[in-house]
Amino acid sequence: MTPPTPATGDQAPVPAAAVRAEVDNPASSLWSGFIGSFFMFVGSLGVGWLAPVSELRRLPLFIWMRTEAIGVALSIVLLAVGGMLLVRAWLRLGQRVRVWGEQAHRVTLIAVAAWSLPMVFSVPLFSRDVYAYIGQGRLMVEGFNPYENGISALSNYFQLGADKMWTEAPVPYGQLFLWIEQFVVWFTNVHPEGSVMLFRLVSVVGVVLCVIYVPKLAALHGVNPHRALWLTAANPLFLTTFIASVHNDSLMIGLALAGLYYAATHRVIRGIVLVTLSIAVKPITIVFLPFIGLLWAGRDAGWLRKFTFWALTAGISFGLLVLMSLVNGFGFGWINGLSAPGSIAIWYAPVGLIGMLVASLGSVFGLDGSTLASIVANIGKLIAVGIAGWLILKGDHDRVMRRLTLAFAAVVLLSPIIQSWYVVWLIPLFAVTGIRNDWQVKALYFVVSFFMIYSISDQLEVFPYLQGTDVGLALLFARIAAAITGVLFALYLVFWDTKTRGLFRTIDVPVVQHPIS
Repeated sequence: MTPPTPATGDQAPVPAAAVRAEVDNPASSLWSGFIGSFFMFVGSLGVGWLAPVSELRRLPLFIWMRTEAIGVALSIVLLAVGGMLLVRAWLRLGQRVRVWGEQAHRVTLIAVAAWSLPMVFSVPLFSRDVYAYIGQGRLMVEGFNPYENGISALSNYFQLGADKMWTEAPVPYGQLFLWIEQFVVWFTNVHPEGSVMLFRLVSVVGVVLCVIYVPKLAALHGVNPHRALWLTAANPLFLTTFIASVHNDSLMIGLALAGLYYAATHRVIRGIVLVTLSIAVKPITIVFLPFIGLLWAGRDAGWLRKFTFWALTAGISFGLLVLMSLVNGFGFGWINGLSAPGSIAIWYAPVGLIGMLVASLGSVFGLDGSTLASIVANIGKLIAVGIAGWLILKGDHDRVMRRLTLAFAAVVLLSPIIQSWYVVWLIPLFAVTGIRNDWQVKALYFVVSFFMIYSISDQLEVFPYLQGTDVGLALLFARIAAAITGVLFALYLVFWDTKTRGLFRTIDVPVVQHPIS
């Protein structure tokens, strides 16, 4: 692939006064986002996920915030308001940029650092997968094969804090992440807070990789790198999903983006190695390999050359995976682990919703609803594979990265369950290949707002004995309160906030795209 040449050399010099005015008073947005993130940190003390054996549960502040109704209510409000305040700060920061130049880049980096800092020290939010990572690491430390054993093989496994769905489930992660899990648990001696912090540092590494390579990839495609960075790394859904929730997807997508950059700049072997390491975190990025083969084959490659380089790409990547499997001795057990845990379907995923409706309708006529839902899910997967295959075989060479983005999006959006972190996989890819300042960026605003509200209200740890007669009632009330708070804030942003409502309704006046239009 011969990347488009960025339009940097032929533009007239920008006056110093214009450079100083690239970003109009960003301090208010930066502070607003920091306050929102800090609110989320405080809220996490009351409703974030803690392991049952955590020593933090014995501290007076944690006891009050987690066991007293007032403390829990305060935590919920702070979490919901903080998350939506972060959304507003991100939107306002984008509005304050007049010229997407170097000054905007520096301000975006400050935003990423300032908004991330409170999250680094928060109790895990919106997901407790990090406690499953600890359990899986403990399996290896104690000599079990995590591809064959769930964490229920461990003594007192329920004290580790993982969701019960992980008790019998094999690990769906690749060899590299297994080593990371094993090292973290060995290094911390299964200390829950120490392990969470180390896993969070791993997530931060993934964020840093995205910060480095998103602008580079965007520049290769003639897309403004500074705006792409704001769309991706300062994005509140990106930060909360990767840092507050401690998902290993951060490292997965960071390595994949780095690999794509090197493959697109004629350092293909390095690119294949990095994407293979990404696959060795979570295997979903295996979708990237055929497109790297196309980059390697070059612009005018015939079918024989394409198939040759597809074979070379697959051979190198598979060889590295085999080598890693031989070193850790666990083989390719993650293939069996890809079957869950997780919901069969979720209502806002198109395929999941269709599956639910078909299952309900089938049950009315005495048919097996779960079987019908599975058939719908399999049809969705087949369509996704067909779309990805078509995009691999057909299309302009200059649009290889966009074709990859669309193929990856098909795999995600035609799944019966779409988690918030699945959406975050796609945001960097769309950002580096171009998100126009029209309905496309507005769609992103709505998607980010929706998933922030959903995340805020989806997973909260609320002690059941706060509502004595019904163990589920307290959690239900907490989720409803969080959802209402988030929705009201979102309605304010869309309809009443004079600063942000135009973002959701009218097309903004285009800003100067310096240095790359």
